[in-house]
Amino acid sequence: MSSEPAVLCACRNPNDDVHFVASEMEVKSASLRASIAANYASQLYVTALGIVMLPLYLRYMGAEAYGLVGFHAMLQVWFGLLDMGLTPTVARQTAVYCAGELSPNDYRHVVRWLEYWFAAIAITGALLLLAGASYIASSWLEGQSVSIADRESAIQLMAFIIALRWIGGVYRGVVAGFERLVWLSGFSAVFATLRFGGVVAAMAIFGGSLHVFFIYQLAVSLAEAVCIATKAYQLLPKASHEGFRASLRISSALSSSLRFSLVIAFTSSVWVVVSQIDKLVLSGILPLAEYAHFTLAVLVASGVNMISVPVSSAIMPRLARLHADGDEATLLHVYRQTTQLVAIVAGSLSVTLAFSAEPLLRQWTGDAVFASEAAPILQLYAIGNGVLAVSAFPYYLQYAKGNLRLHLIGNLLFVVLLVPAIIWVATQYGGIGAGYVWVAANFVNYVAWLPIVHRRFAPGLNAKWYAQDTLVVGAAALLGGYVGSYLCRGLTGAGIWQLIELATVGALAMTFAIVASSAARQRIRARLSPGSSLP
Repeated sequence: MSSEPAVLCACRNPNDDVHFVASEMEVKSASLRASIAANYASQLYVTALGIVMLPLYLRYMGAEAYGLVGFHAMLQVWFGLLDMGLTPTVARQTAVYCAGELSPNDYRHVVRWLEYWFAAIAITGALLLLAGASYIASSWLEGQSVSIADRESAIQLMAFIIALRWIGGVYRGVVAGFERLVWLSGFSAVFATLRFGGVVAAMAIFGGSLHVFFIYQLAVSLAEAVCIATKAYQLLPKASHEGFRASLRISSALSSSLRFSLVIAFTSSVWVVVSQIDKLVLSGILPLAEYAHFTLAVLVASGVNMISVPVSSAIMPRLARLHADGDEATLLHVYRQTTQLVAIVAGSLSVTLAFSAEPLLRQWTGDAVFASEAAPILQLYAIGNGVLAVSAFPYYLQYAKGNLRLHLIGNLLFVVLLVPAIIWVATQYGGIGAGYVWVAANFVNYVAWLPIVHRRFAPGLNAKWYAQDTLVVGAAALLGGYVGSYLCRGLTGAGIWQLIELATVGALAMTFAIVASSAARQRIRARLSPGSSLP
């Protein structure tokens, strides 16, 4: 509730209340901090809940059945190829509308057209998956304890679940664009509780079969889609009857957004291919039980990516509006501050997972054999995801300025060079090989491509961004993790000692990173200085 005044100020008519510019900027700054804090709290809760519940899934369902759950998660990401880049576009167009650069009717035309497009693609995608369910169950997936008929039935349910969850993207874009991010964070937390926690209760009552799991997920996905659509319609501006009759007509504003969307469409598709090709290849090579182990390790490592999602959700509409307002100085300030924030949090988590992978997995699953086999995969993906978390920021800068040409070129080079390597290495060396390729690819992108983007969109920033915002913070986190691991090297046994090792490595990595961050030091000094106020 506390964020509502900030949102109203951010989205009001720019011609009103011109005498309160300074006050408005303070409110906007508070709104961004509140949005990031709420997003982080929600994302941490959702990620932790999903990870904590996984051993219970294994207990009720078994490893092979859980392999199908991992396959479902992978399919959901691949389904994003059909997004065509329109979900981030609606968020950006909402931000542009809030800045007064788009009329209510033109904005409604954009949203209405996107609704039609999403509905058509959801139906098409679901039908394609239903048609291919028999082949996937019998010829692609390899299993013993789960029958082909049960696999096919599960895949059919997946088709409806994926379509429902994906179609909600357009409404999430509306809510995020209006910066109702505190509400969106609470909404995500509630439905994550239902999705991850509620299904455990359902399996405890009705049994741990695939049918129980996926039928429950279908019911939750339907309720989630209805709720997010209702909230989005409450936020949309009223349009004239002419506006609704003309909703099928692509206005000049929609044409412009579509051109932007086509670029996002390609880059989003490339990203899905690059980030998921290893999982797709391995799903057809590994038995479902082994694929479940690979999926679990990669899922834990994905916590590093999840850490950066709240920041990107909060700053992308803000950066777009700052660019629309012509406030480049504030745009770069927000860009650098949030880069350091993600470098601290994602870097610390990445280092912690890399140094403590085996004790974490052993404590989490209670299976020493699984922990020793999955730990190297977790280490590699955690390191690669840590580099990726900060490497995503130049994309946010290009997105805000509405020019994704370099991003398009970079992604094209990425897919041409990386995808064949991932396919070959994953086929030959399994999950470990895919992990090494993932680390190498993200380091090359960070070192070789990002300076080109910065020189084009923020001349003079690149050296500072590397030296002050990312490298020094990441190196400090690595040093802290090493010190923590060294101090705990003599600890033996299970249970509390493994938790002590994990906590020590994580705490020191985070502390060292905070001390190395100029933004964090400045904020700490401001907090400690009597009578000072934060910007």
